[in-house]
Amino acid sequence: MIRSILSRAGVALAIATTLVGTAAAEGEWSGNVAIGTEYVWRGITQSQGDLAISGGFDYENGLFYAGTWASNVDFGDATDTNIEVDLYGGLTSAFANGVTWDVGVIGYFYPDSSDSDLDFVEVYGGLGYEFAGGSSVGGSVAYDPDNESAYIEATGGHAFTDYLSVDVSVGNYSFDGGGDYTNWSVGGTYSLEGFDIDVRYWGNDVETTGLSPSGADLLDDRVVVTLSRSL
Repeated sequence: MIRSILSRAGVALAIATTLVGTAAAEGEWSGNVAIGTEYVWRGITQSQGDLAISGGFDYENGLFYAGTWASNVDFGDATDTNIEVDLYGGLTSAFANGVTWDVGVIGYFYPDSSDSDLDFVEVYGGLGYEFAGGSSVGGSVAYDPDNESAYIEATGGHAFTDYLSVDVSVGNYSFDGGGDYTNWSVGGTYSLEGFDIDVRYWGNDVETTGLSPSGADLLDDRVVVTLSRSL
């Protein structure tokens, strides 16, 4: 299905602009930078197993938030796509019982690729709850209406101290016309002197029959180490 990069960019930018413009005189800006042994998204490498450098900026004002994030990518495609830029915006808060909620829209764009079919937009929603002892649970769903694909994820975690936490996730990605796969991750994060070190194991059940040995290797389980810092 041919998709329009212009319409997707318009949707994501409109959301971000509206949310930021709601109360431009106030609000809070933040940033982040990270370097990782590779970029894995929903259990699949996005950088062919190579080093990934990423960063972004976020704006928050009451219920509203908007932001952008970018990373290098490598899909091994003919157009030699090298950059992913995400634009997102949404609303988040908590119910009286402490359950948090989050709804929004995110656009994934690849500006240096001549293949506009790579670009897509998802709408998403999620719920979460943090228990008094430091444990937390959450669930979310993201839907791409143009391609009729959906991603459902459940997460759980526990903060042992202000510096050390662990978490797990299980997600299922289903596609229009049939087909889906499940992925999972188990990781731990340690904070030290303003830096976060995350060590994470990723796995998936993607069928590799018929793929070349190099292609199958890219779908193998892997461990990713990421060093990040908030700005």
